[in-house]
Amino acid sequence: MLKHGFIPELDSYFFVTSTFRWLMLTPIAKFTIKSNQYLCSTVFNNQIQYPKITVCYKKMIFKSAHYRIFVQNKSGMNTTEQVEKILADTNLSTELRNIAHKVLHKERITFDEGVYLYEHAELGYLGVLANFIREQKHGDKTYFNRNFHLEPTNLCVYDCKFCSYSRLIKQKEEGWALTMEQMLDIVKKYDGEPVTEVHIVGGVLPQYDVAFYSALFTAIKQHRPDLHVKALTPVEYHYIFKKAKIDYAMGMRLMKEAGLESIPGGGAEIFHPEIREQIAKDKCTGQQWLDIHEEWHKLGMRSNATMLYGHIEKYWHRVDHMEKLRQLQDRTGGFQTFIPLKFRNQHNQMSNVPESSVIEDLRNYAIARIYLDNFDHIKAYWAMISRETAQLSLNYGVDDIDGTLDDTTKIYSMAGAEEQNPAMSTKELVNLIKQVGRKAIERDTLYNVVTDFENVVFEEEKKPQYYKLPVVN
Repeated sequence: MLKHGFIPELDSYFFVTSTFRWLMLTPIAKFTIKSNQYLCSTVFNNQIQYPKITVCYKKMIFKSAHYRIFVQNKSGMNTTEQVEKILADTNLSTELRNIAHKVLHKERITFDEGVYLYEHAELGYLGVLANFIREQKHGDKTYFNRNFHLEPTNLCVYDCKFCSYSRLIKQKEEGWALTMEQMLDIVKKYDGEPVTEVHIVGGVLPQYDVAFYSALFTAIKQHRPDLHVKALTPVEYHYIFKKAKIDYAMGMRLMKEAGLESIPGGGAEIFHPEIREQIAKDKCTGQQWLDIHEEWHKLGMRSNATMLYGHIEKYWHRVDHMEKLRQLQDRTGGFQTFIPLKFRNQHNQMSNVPESSVIEDLRNYAIARIYLDNFDHIKAYWAMISRETAQLSLNYGVDDIDGTLDDTTKIYSMAGAEEQNPAMSTKELVNLIKQVGRKAIERDTLYNVVTDFENVVFEEEKKPQYYKLPVVN
């Protein structure tokens, strides 16, 4: 603990505590600490090592000569009091204070306010508001499930510029295309395992048509009736329904009758045609994506939604995307979860585009939680953003970190995600959640509780700890 200390010039600086589960961040530029309530961590090799010491629990907001630091803690203030503290800060802009007032009183923010958050709101401010909403909805609960992926093929008729996973049909020697029997063998491998969901998604191939997928879903349900089939995105459905010359309503009814139980959120990317035409011009439009989900919701079924962020889109494109989802959710109530997907730039046609920073990832989760007031859940794919960032996200509006995966997906690893062999045991997932002071809840696909791990202690359970995080812009 430094009573007076100098922090070297850095692009960004993280504070993390073990007693309080909050991330505290300040961008700094030659800034001297003048209070003994702050901790200066050791800087080495462009990373920051966090000593296991409690940090700053006297004040919530500290103002330096150059920057404002939001110091969030769990020692004295509940989430409502934290938001009220923000409202009392006369240094905040009128716009940010009005947004905080709306959040406190459960009022919806506008499109323009969503853009304003992206352009002007500091991470600490966003964290307070997003966590307030998160804890109003879920308390300390954090959800995960036991699942595995089934990826029929990475061959595809489409050529999305951001995709590191797919191979064009003319490059079939670099890909795979499983037979029905091979897919069922993957499912049978989990016989006797307590998995609750199979997540089926992959490339688009002509031979995988309505009849093929109907037969696949039916075969899976006949083999294992208790296994939830979450399968295919509107990209696949649009293609196979068009090929079969049936409309979306009939197509989705056929899929439901075959055994489909929910739809994942993939293929949304960015809805606005200005961006979609540049990164995924050949596949279904944003409106067609929304229409297919709406038809599915009309059948009384549930689905998820995603947004690919951090590439060539502008902030207003993100808000436009979420606004369209919010409007559809107002009409149908069929979405369960919103999953922001981080653009990764390895092995694709957009490798020249830099990836977003961890700070921007957390800001994006928080704004999504604030904007999508009618979505129950915000999910972070730990396999895409890393285990450590997933932990941090639990204080920025996220209440779900997906599932065990069992190294059954290549979509993330082929794009350069930190997790090259994505798999975690139930014990590892539970510990990951508990390390940041949250309650681990195993769920099924529809968020029914399978196991509450609050009072379950594993022999090797780790105590709350610190992580090395990269210094990012």
